[in-house]
Amino acid sequence: MTIATGLPPRLAELPRVSLAHLPTPLEPMHNLTHHTGGAPMVIKRDDCTGLAMGGNKIRQLEFYLGEAVAQRADTLVITGAVQSNFVRSAIAAGNRMGLQSHVQLERRVDRDDELYRNSGNVLLNRLMGATIHAYPDGEDEAGADRNLEAIAADLRADGHTPYIIHLSPGHAPLGALGYVVAAEEIIQQVEAGAPGFDEVVVASGSGHTHGGLLFGLRWLGCDVPVTGVCVRRDAASQRERILARTAEVADLLDVDNPVTPADIVLSDEFLAPGYGLAGSATNEAISLAACLEGLLVDPVYTGKALAGAMDRASKTTDTVLYVHTGGTPALFAYQHELAGEPDS
Repeated sequence: MTIATGLPPRLAELPRVSLAHLPTPLEPMHNLTHHTGGAPMVIKRDDCTGLAMGGNKIRQLEFYLGEAVAQRADTLVITGAVQSNFVRSAIAAGNRMGLQSHVQLERRVDRDDELYRNSGNVLLNRLMGATIHAYPDGEDEAGADRNLEAIAADLRADGHTPYIIHLSPGHAPLGALGYVVAAEEIIQQVEAGAPGFDEVVVASGSGHTHGGLLFGLRWLGCDVPVTGVCVRRDAASQRERILARTAEVADLLDVDNPVTPADIVLSDEFLAPGYGLAGSATNEAISLAACLEGLLVDPVYTGKALAGAMDRASKTTDTVLYVHTGGTPALFAYQHELAGEPDS
């Protein structure tokens, strides 16, 4: 696997801060490989990015916080689900860089038990000192962003300089740049002797990780299939999002988009029963990862993606690279489901 060219020059010109522990390991999963009885499975350990229990969002936030610092912001304003990994990571990144955080938690999952509302990422948000706001609709990205603007306006009136990380499409995809860079890291690791791979499986939600990684691999001349496992939308809806995301990355970097519609491969087989809810295949993947590899994956993102990676490995002889994007704190909010306990 050879890098065809360097990353677009514009990337090095954009402000960026150092937050993540890089490079993260790229290693085999021998026991899961034996269990599936199919192709070799390897893992990119982006649960090991370090800051506040790590995850893929730390890579993304290096570019958001770079811009925030360049703009001399003193406060972050961000929205996400109640158990959002992005919100937790943004608070930690803001704390590292000396910024306060105002976070808005959206009701995306139809549940209101005490563990979900107070444990996992929510506990960490409070421990890190964030100001928490609530938004009642989890399927209204534009409305959630408008409410962020209102929060930011109040902060400006109080003399603060807020930096908003928007949720809805139409904003510069700075987060995706973290995974354009990650693509280069992965290829360099393989060239240095880490396990190679023939296809990639990654969770596909906001599109920053999936879209950025796909863009970076294609830009660098790596044509392996990249399958995004849908965690929030069906494959048809997510396809439009990834197409748009890669086009936005190309515009931001002032280059032609190396991603074609044929490059966008999605599976919504493991999406049911919906966002933040785990089906039987996801629960099995969570259990097997823990018992066979000592690996912790969550019901929202990484468990679904691992179920997809295991399914692919069972059906091919090609080596499958599973990108572990973190999400560990959310496990504690799902104690009842994972431990087979009744809800309190």
